[in-house]
Amino acid sequence: MEGIKLILASQSPRRKELIKGLDIPVEIADSYDFDESYPPTLPADEVAVYLAEKKSDACPLILNDNEVLVTADTLVKCNGELLGKPCNGQQAREMLRKLSGNKHEVITGVCLRTTTVKKSFGVKSSVFFYSLTYRDIEYYVEKYNPADKAGAYGIQEWIGYIGIEKIEGSFYNIMGLPVARLWKELNIICSTKIACIHD
Repeated sequence: MEGIKLILASQSPRRKELIKGLDIPVEIADSYDFDESYPPTLPADEVAVYLAEKKSDACPLILNDNEVLVTADTLVKCNGELLGKPCNGQQAREMLRKLSGNKHEVITGVCLRTTTVKKSFGVKSSVFFYSLTYRDIEYYVEKYNPADKAGAYGIQEWIGYIGIEKIEGSFYNIMGLPVARLWKELNIICSTKIACIHD
């Protein structure tokens, strides 16, 4: 992995924390606008990857040969319905009521782009919630303000401590970035000498 530099185009504090844990030089790109719409006929499992690619295409940065742009999008799918970030507290409460006592899937799409290649992938994890009480939901929404989180919750916060029965798949994917899969894909980029500075 020597010689590459990651450019993370995300303002998510969770993604910033996770990608820095890989011990690869990383820069956080300035925020920019992009269209978050997607075709209504697109299968739900493909939406996160589609949006990650749109974020990558919309990024105005001009990459150097040794840089890898990383974009990602995380969505929650419960009973076939996609749940993004809640617009307000009421919507957050409604989302948490849907997740309560239920199984849902967290899907993160990731796009990696260099000066010569673009590679996308999606990772899925399953989360099983215990039944949440009215007070559980009210306390979490009021104290933690989950407006910036898909499905209106962060697994690393209080709601994860008291509400999650079990998970299947990557914990870090549920946080917003599947770092183990990301590491594997970055190694492939380096081994094929597409993005390494030594080329």
